[in-house]
Amino acid sequence: MTDPALSEALSFPRLFARTSRFTLGVPRALTVSPDGGRVLFLRSRSGTDRTGLLWAYDVTTGAEHCVADPGVLLGEAGEQLSAQERARRERSRESGAGIVAYATDRQGDQACFALSGRLWLATVPKPGAATGDVRGLPSVGAVIDPRLDPTGRRVAYASAGALRVVTADGADERSLVEPDGQHVVWGQAEFVAAEEMDRHRGFWWSPDGESLLVERYDEQDVPLWHIADPANPDREPVAVRYPAAGTTNADVTLWWVRLDGSPHEVQWDRAAFPYLLRVSWSTHGSPLLQVMSRDQRDAQVLAAETVGGQLSGATQVLAEQHDDVWLDAHEGVPAWSPDGRLVTVGADHPNDTNRVYVDGDPIGPEHLQVLSVESVDDDGVLVQATAEPTELHLARIGWDGTVAPGATTEGNATHTGTVSGGTWAVSRGGLDADGTHVFVVASGERRELVNRQAYAGFRPKVRMLRLGERELRTGVVFPRHHVPGSRRLPVLMDPYGGPHGLRCVAASRAFLESQWLADQGFCVVVADGRGTPRRGPAWDRAVRDRLAAVPLADQVDAMAGVAAAYPDDVDPGRVGIRGWSFGGYLAAYAVLMRPDVFSCAVAGAPVTDQRLYDTFYKERYLGHPDVQPEVYDANSLPPLAARLERPLMIIHGLADDNVVVAHSLRLSSALLAAGKAHTVLPLSGVTHMASQEAVAENLLRLQVGFFRDHLGQA
Repeated sequence: MTDPALSEALSFPRLFARTSRFTLGVPRALTVSPDGGRVLFLRSRSGTDRTGLLWAYDVTTGAEHCVADPGVLLGEAGEQLSAQERARRERSRESGAGIVAYATDRQGDQACFALSGRLWLATVPKPGAATGDVRGLPSVGAVIDPRLDPTGRRVAYASAGALRVVTADGADERSLVEPDGQHVVWGQAEFVAAEEMDRHRGFWWSPDGESLLVERYDEQDVPLWHIADPANPDREPVAVRYPAAGTTNADVTLWWVRLDGSPHEVQWDRAAFPYLLRVSWSTHGSPLLQVMSRDQRDAQVLAAETVGGQLSGATQVLAEQHDDVWLDAHEGVPAWSPDGRLVTVGADHPNDTNRVYVDGDPIGPEHLQVLSVESVDDDGVLVQATAEPTELHLARIGWDGTVAPGATTEGNATHTGTVSGGTWAVSRGGLDADGTHVFVVASGERRELVNRQAYAGFRPKVRMLRLGERELRTGVVFPRHHVPGSRRLPVLMDPYGGPHGLRCVAASRAFLESQWLADQGFCVVVADGRGTPRRGPAWDRAVRDRLAAVPLADQVDAMAGVAAAYPDDVDPGRVGIRGWSFGGYLAAYAVLMRPDVFSCAVAGAPVTDQRLYDTFYKERYLGHPDVQPEVYDANSLPPLAARLERPLMIIHGLADDNVVVAHSLRLSSALLAAGKAHTVLPLSGVTHMASQEAVAENLLRLQVGFFRDHLGQA
């Protein structure tokens, strides 16, 4: 951990913003070579430097080497990003600079990456070797998502709607497939795949490096929206294709493309299954696809058929999947086991567990909630999973269904990482440590990678509770100087509260902002209710058609539980609530529906009109708006405007292309029409991430001032 003086030189809000929430300087994007001898990772030079460098760690010697430094490669020219790359980073919530992603060949001997729109290839030093080398490869246009073929002979990349390929020696750069229409893109994931399906890829190499599977999408019929910049009226609005709920999605197809550029379409019933969720192609079998119906209740796992070693374009149905509410999309599956069995992840409803399935039979402990599959090998399936939602673990489930001793991370903490060749590379965050610790375990020895994250100046003091009949996981944070029983503090509830987001986790970094807010004179409460992940299928699906009412009920119950647990320390008559994105929606809904509980609210980038958000997300939780218009109305905020009795501040970035500013403007218009006073804070040039340093810092300060004004001092 570096820069300890920063916590004294800068205020916490400024430091929180400058360090990108204390994530900079931490080793990330860990990759272990198949022999277990090297670990690749990204890390910036300090806890306040956003520029990522590519590093290699020698497991045998413990030495690390900088493989690629953007400062050296670009010189004084600096980094320039294309509009397409900025959009891609927005979809993946990437706020870093420099090298933010890389891809290797099968052996991990080479790594390719995009930097400032150009294509680069690095030779990774062998164990015991001192250096590798980095060279730019010929490329055309702004390079997006470059990937080495498994043999290391070629690199494919997307650019200007085309998919291109170049040999590793740079001798043969050419286009494989070009856009065949004005709104056609090859080799990239369409909006809903990148934003909602956690699929950020649009092409996949064959194991022999002689062909690829390539996504082609056509947005011609997707509604055209415009993102304006009101602060600069001389600039034209940016036109974007946005598939709002109930409207037309991009037309997505998949093609087998050989190196001579000849494309052959991979066929499936796209009318019944328009969503392409997952694609994988390994040495263990033919390519696998997972496709899904628009209502997300049915899916198929398909194998691309081969004839004479070549793909025929036909597919075979290997598995039919159905759920009466919805099916989940898990990363890392479908996949083949080394002996040719089909590996999937699905809901075991009788045991209320998301489990690994092998040829349709579940393996692993009944109450170990599996989030994703990290890898599949001879020893079993490496998964991200947990039996306790505040924790996260890496666990290897053997083919016999057991998790052997030493085959899982342990303790009350959150873990991510990977395993290969007997070497574990793990990132750990816990309430018992400052920040994040990244370590490598091999041959029974554990070593920490150099970590340059900034120190916040304190460690949060979090009381982890289980409240009410649903045992709501809740973190309670008091001011560090608070003496129990000395005074009753106003309460600030700080949830996300919805699908895909968990706030109450056993990691100190997750509560740094909460502790600072508490130190301003509040009891801060972070509660995860129904709809948040890691509690099982029934918990997830409880929000169907009631996307706000169910999470709000759990926030109310959590507040009651905190008041009962600390009657001499909290004042249930002075409760504020704040949040961003879904959390902003929940905060606004809370103050509208339960003014008896919530005294005021700050709603950041809230989804207020459910018809204005994308197809895949909204139709999953609320159905189709043409079929269930009353459900969309019941879950939208403008119809509730006349109920406002309490102070409400709405914050929104004008450049947000995910939750567009129309959400906040429509709510504000409805409130004005109802004669309800409220505050709107527009953020010029700010996207959904709101990552600009001055913006992030001052948003914290303004919110504290708002809550002090309306909740009073402790």
